[in-house]
Amino acid sequence: MLQSRKEDLIWPKMEASRCVGLAAPLQYLFLFIIFATFGSVQANTHHQKWEVAYEFRSPDCFQKLAITINGRTPGPTIVAGQGDTIVIDVKNRLLTENLAIHWHGIRQIGTPWYDGTEGVTQCPIVPGETFTYRFVVDRPGTYMYHAHYGMQRSAGLYGLIQVLPPAGMAELFTYDYDRSIILNDWWHKSTYEQAVGLSSKDFTFVGEPQSLLINGRGKFNCSNVRSGVCNETNPECLPYVLTVVSGKTYRLRIASITSLSALNFEIEGHNLTVVEADGYHVKPFVVKNLNIYSGETYSVLFKADQDPSHNYWFAVNVVSRKPNTPTGTAILNYYPNPPRRLPPTMPPYGPLWNDTMYQLNQSNAIRSHPDYIHPPPLTSDRMILLLNTQNFVDGYLKWALNNVTFTLPHTPYLIALKEKLFHGFDQRPPPETYDYKNYDIYAIQKNQNATASTSIYRLGFNSTVDVILQNANTKNPNNSETHPWHLHGHDFWVLGYGIGKFDPEIDPKRYNLVDPIKKNTVALHPYGWTALRFQADNPGVWAFHCHIESHFAMGMGVVFEEGVDKLGKLPTDIMGCGDSKYLKRP
Repeated sequence: MLQSRKEDLIWPKMEASRCVGLAAPLQYLFLFIIFATFGSVQANTHHQKWEVAYEFRSPDCFQKLAITINGRTPGPTIVAGQGDTIVIDVKNRLLTENLAIHWHGIRQIGTPWYDGTEGVTQCPIVPGETFTYRFVVDRPGTYMYHAHYGMQRSAGLYGLIQVLPPAGMAELFTYDYDRSIILNDWWHKSTYEQAVGLSSKDFTFVGEPQSLLINGRGKFNCSNVRSGVCNETNPECLPYVLTVVSGKTYRLRIASITSLSALNFEIEGHNLTVVEADGYHVKPFVVKNLNIYSGETYSVLFKADQDPSHNYWFAVNVVSRKPNTPTGTAILNYYPNPPRRLPPTMPPYGPLWNDTMYQLNQSNAIRSHPDYIHPPPLTSDRMILLLNTQNFVDGYLKWALNNVTFTLPHTPYLIALKEKLFHGFDQRPPPETYDYKNYDIYAIQKNQNATASTSIYRLGFNSTVDVILQNANTKNPNNSETHPWHLHGHDFWVLGYGIGKFDPEIDPKRYNLVDPIKKNTVALHPYGWTALRFQADNPGVWAFHCHIESHFAMGMGVVFEEGVDKLGKLPTDIMGCGDSKYLKRP
């Protein structure tokens, strides 16, 4: 969310305290003292009970099993104030599947065991079991939650989190109304079918989605599907409608929880002013349409300043992949027009899907607002250069970093490290770099030394770490894919992007150290590189992975450990799998 000026005066002090190594309890004490000084903050507890189950749903008119929360997909929006405590009792009623829920963008300071990452921070929630997540939302912003077990996010388990600034604090940008939109892609095949195809030697990709959903609603052409399975008159797939009043300004929070697709979002005839990204103020810039990658959130302002006699389209189109999915649409309704009245035009088709420079230029335009700059450390203590490739490992097609495909251990890393169960994962350190001087990123490489591993990166606590993501060719000729990378437990500075091969001796001189944006998710563009910097100051074990479901399932991720020795006793409710089953007590 857009923090207020007063709040932003508070928060940089909090960030500074973390840089000098305060332990999590001291950080909370510091924050409490600051808030008490202003005398206007009262923390609340928000308690919800969720039942997660499969139910038949028709979000795009085609009926299939979807994962719901209390009968809904998307799930309920969590709204809380900065410093509030969220308590979610999750009952797993999936019958035959385990479950874990990740609170995407919530840094889990002091509660790394509730990050919701199966195999990394917790054992999964088994069928019939109730698990309670309890954490503090420490910074205002617009975030999301979603499944983090297998490929369940693709089945509908996701929703929005809004963290509000302290009461009475004015925001930087003025608007009349605040609205939200969740974007998603949707398949008719089950996640079981998708996962089997990805994990077989007879590899079968998940394919392009059948539909694009806006707030859980889309439209599939039922003409070639037998009646009863697909019904275009089903009220579940009526288009989402946002009603506006002419002359008013709207703040629209946009979250992409897609499983594969990079999207381009547009409101027909209306300019969008980008003002926030992943919870941080952006130096405002105006676009006709916005590229948004899986795991990202943005806020844009638009004014209802067009001819109010008719309605307009919301449109989302696939970019970065050759589209085989119809445009996703919703309706911008000018009051008092009938809400379901279709616009008189065709939906916008967006920019060219393969215009990489267009996408790169928009990424480069996202800078911190001049009044809200969180300056990065000018140097780092460590650089990790990660080459993203497709490899064959024992005959299976996998994604890899520096020729290592990531696999999850049976005992979650956080438990194994804290309880000294070191035999639970590979203790050898993964490679820090690759042969960047000789590797041809434009060629199909055999990468014959490719392997799979459960190894992790051990980071010095309070150290500053640079991660360089380097893209390359896939196993298909002349093909390099877009990868949105998400870091758990942290926000990072985006220091720069480039096309071609990153040179550690030259390219760091081009870093933006003046006004880089902070984010938790960022795009790696085709045949390009993205440079990130973060501080390893949050004790725990944190996943860093491509946010495309199929890519992470195929091994496109790493894990960072920092300061686990500073954590107190782990809650036993996160245990029960692998070797941790011997530690759990009734």
